[in-house]
Amino acid sequence: MRTLNQGSIRLFRLAGVEVFLHWSWFLVAFYEIGMRNGRYSSVAWGIAEYLALFLIVLTHEFGHAMACRQVGGTANRIVLWPLGGVAYVDPPQRPGAMLWSIAAGPLVNVVLFPIFYAALQFGRQQGWRDTMPDAYMLVRALVWIDVILLVFNLLPIYPLDGGKILRSLLWFPFGRARSLMVAVVLGFVGIAAFAAFSLYTHSTWSVVISAYMLFSCWGGLQQARALLKREKIPRREGFACPSCRTAPPLGAVWKCAKCEQLFDTFASRAVCPNCAAQYPVTTCGDCRRQAPMSEWVVPSVAGIGVVNGGLPIR
Repeated sequence: MRTLNQGSIRLFRLAGVEVFLHWSWFLVAFYEIGMRNGRYSSVAWGIAEYLALFLIVLTHEFGHAMACRQVGGTANRIVLWPLGGVAYVDPPQRPGAMLWSIAAGPLVNVVLFPIFYAALQFGRQQGWRDTMPDAYMLVRALVWIDVILLVFNLLPIYPLDGGKILRSLLWFPFGRARSLMVAVVLGFVGIAAFAAFSLYTHSTWSVVISAYMLFSCWGGLQQARALLKREKIPRREGFACPSCRTAPPLGAVWKCAKCEQLFDTFASRAVCPNCAAQYPVTTCGDCRRQAPMSEWVVPSVAGIGVVNGGLPIR
């Protein structure tokens, strides 16, 4: 998502989350608002519908962010762009934490549906269809927008929320790496079907979405391969990351920030053997969380004297 970070305009900060808008949003907004002119008596209502669409998307992304923080993760950035929104969340590398962080987004749409539907029913009872047709059309559009976003996001296609939820559920029996591999393989199948449907219906936006999903799914495949390769590395007994409970790898896989030499921080007790630099915390190469090495000691070997760790290379 580095391309989304570039060219983004900061809108505001809410609950510690920075919200940005990608510049391409304005180009697509101009086109989409123009397509809505036939629905309403004035362009102002078309603008209101398009802005409401992204308000729903933004609320959805805040659901991800707040849930991630609730389980101890990091979430401090949301970027809105023409295809929706991206919440930059980093939950603890545990299946339950990942599941809640992902599922909270669609749950926001579930909560919004009865609110929009109640407003629509109220409008019907008040006769808005005849007295306030633009307002009635807008509320009805909000109901459908919320439903479509919910159904689409729950498709079990990685990297959609549904595909990530499937991955989180598979994580419990299959582990972190294999669950991701299964999810992305199924994702490629789903993307192929979605792309075929897009071509059949001649939907330009669906083709663009298919290309985006394919790109993201390919990135997930590379990550799954890297995780599978990392799982084969021998692990050091007696230590485990306080966050993800994964044992650290054996060997010189930590890089000294001062002299850039690789070393085994657990073997040298957090002191670079080349330049004698010391490190106050040890960073887990699996979940990227940092903690003093004393917190890495498992209870069975808690009596071993340790100091602090270094920083593993990516």
